[in-house]
Amino acid sequence: MEIERLKGAAPAHPFPVYQDPVASLLAAHRRDDSGRDTVVAHLLGTCAGYAYADTATVATMMTRLGLGDTACVRVAQAVDAMLVFSTAYLVQSRCGRVVILCYRGTEAGNLGNWLGDADTGPEPMRLDQVSPEVHAGFYRNVRATRLAVLDELQHALEGRSLLDPGTSVDHPLEALYLTGHSLGGAMAALLALSLAGIAEHRAIADRLRAVYTFGQPMALIEPLPALGDTVGRKLYRHITARDIIPALPPARWGKYVHFGHEYRHSEGEWRRAETPTTRLASLREIPGSLLAFFATAKRRDSSRYAMAEHAPHHYIARLRPADRVTEYGDRC
Repeated sequence: MEIERLKGAAPAHPFPVYQDPVASLLAAHRRDDSGRDTVVAHLLGTCAGYAYADTATVATMMTRLGLGDTACVRVAQAVDAMLVFSTAYLVQSRCGRVVILCYRGTEAGNLGNWLGDADTGPEPMRLDQVSPEVHAGFYRNVRATRLAVLDELQHALEGRSLLDPGTSVDHPLEALYLTGHSLGGAMAALLALSLAGIAEHRAIADRLRAVYTFGQPMALIEPLPALGDTVGRKLYRHITARDIIPALPPARWGKYVHFGHEYRHSEGEWRRAETPTTRLASLREIPGSLLAFFATAKRRDSSRYAMAEHAPHHYIARLRPADRVTEYGDRC
């Protein structure tokens, strides 16, 4: 197990992107029915995208967004033979009131990571009252770092600094947000279920404001437990129109389903979907989505699915409000 701690620095011009993102995170999702928040979506989507990088990069990007002087903690575990490649970042605001927990998604060049994604199970998730069946590979990666992640969240709950748990911050944890892109989104959703379904974690679960995922594949198998509705009220899944990953695992691999609120990007805006994305009917559509990556723009745009649409930079670009600079400091 690897744990790395780093403090974010103060941002320089033209940053920060937001003057007071902590206030936005504290104000949003005070109720389960408060709805999707565009600032929260951009903050969490950017964190999810850069979770593929190292601790210094995550801290830098969060600083540029306005979360300066934060504690950034990386918790990682890799076991090749067990197809475990689990990385989580925790970003604690300087005051201590907000923590973002972000899981890294599937690493493009890591074959073992892809094989873990293909380990569809099913496997029961052991909760206090129920044991819903979930994606075995995703769940194993959640469990690989779960205890260390829960220790960090407990520190935050007790008002300790994640940069140095021996010291205190001004306030204990008030608002917890979970996020992730791709596999990372599935891991965030599964951890939310674990927090809600185990009484021992009730104090942390009570601070969970929302879960925002981006390009998340399905992680639960029918029938959904009643707990799925409870967590689903706090889950906001973001999907670009032709991203194939949210339609996986395919139908022949199990009765996987999505839960929570789904928002699809179409015609330049995010819209609430009336029905969730369904499972891919045929594996034959996967090679076509990969080939579309290399096709001309016109041909790529005409394909039903395009793997390129799954890239996190596309999500970040579509989440950024038009009046804000990018995380690189320019305007598009």
